[in-house]
Amino acid sequence: MTEAIEPSPESAVGHIDEDAVVHERTGLAWLGGSVLDLLRAASAMYSVFVKTLYYSVRGVRRPGAVVQQMYAVGNQSLVFLCVVMGFIGMILVFQAGLQAKRVVPDLSLLGATFLELLVRDLAASISALMLATRVGAGIAAEIGSMVVTEQVDALRMCAADPIDYLIVPRFKASIVMTTVLVVLAAGVAFTTGMWTGYAFFDINPRTFVNVSMVDAGDLTIGLAKCVAYGAAIPVVSGYCGLSTFGGSEGVGWATTRAVVNSSLAVIILNFFISGAGFLIFG
Repeated sequence: MTEAIEPSPESAVGHIDEDAVVHERTGLAWLGGSVLDLLRAASAMYSVFVKTLYYSVRGVRRPGAVVQQMYAVGNQSLVFLCVVMGFIGMILVFQAGLQAKRVVPDLSLLGATFLELLVRDLAASISALMLATRVGAGIAAEIGSMVVTEQVDALRMCAADPIDYLIVPRFKASIVMTTVLVVLAAGVAFTTGMWTGYAFFDINPRTFVNVSMVDAGDLTIGLAKCVAYGAAIPVVSGYCGLSTFGGSEGVGWATTRAVVNSSLAVIILNFFISGAGFLIFG
């Protein structure tokens, strides 16, 4: 039986060195690998990001494509994200209350402080890490399967750019739905935190619901993180999917790389956006 010819990494997104992809598979490109391999991978992701932005404005409009991806990103992640953030809210308020009681007897500002942390950082960052595991893995697995079964090559033969056809709808849907999901998840986390404060520390819900510490700077930083994370996850995961090679094993490695690299992108973006927010808003 004639062995099928597997698509090379170069056929996915421009010219990608196979050694760099192999290093990424083992995690060496991010953790201790050569700087050259890291720069190659970062350059390829940047190229995908630039093309995604271009096709978002000048690309082909396919009716229903973005709405379909919004359902995949948003509706199918809602329950998972709300459950995670609900428990996170209870854990954070309980631990913060225990530590605060050792210093001050008054916990009236516990809710205000918790809400500020949620709006400024925790809601967007934790939700994005959860979405990187669910949405990022799904995008990489789906696109990677299309690569190894030569469906992406068929798109090129039909004069359709894979980035325009596969990544752009997910990019637009992810930006919108990540923001919506973060707002809903933050509401769930604050509600469960309010219940925890009432049940364990006898904090009146009216006292817990205190928005005095949340200002325009907190809202701006939180919104910026939602947009940045929503843009990063499909781009990084889409790149990992398009650079897949090696059959079913390659799809597995692409999924792993998508989760690791998307999570790392979220953490790096968190650092830079938080630093910029501190310099601008104080």
